[in-house]
Amino acid sequence: MGRGRAKAKQTKVARELKYSSPSTDFESLQRELAGSPDSHRNGLADREPSRYEDDEYEDWRR
Repeated sequence: MGRGRAKAKQTKVARELKYSSPSTDFESLQRELAGSPDSHRNGLADREPSRYEDDEYEDWRR
């Protein structure tokens, strides 16, 4: 019992998501996707230290 109300709520939310037309700020999206030159650093600097840092077979595991 009680499934009807939950299903009705899910249907309502799904319908709102399907038929709504949110406004999209394409200029902001373009800036975000383009990024700034400072944000493109060396990929190795961003990586976390491996848990196999001292392991001689680390390259083999990747």
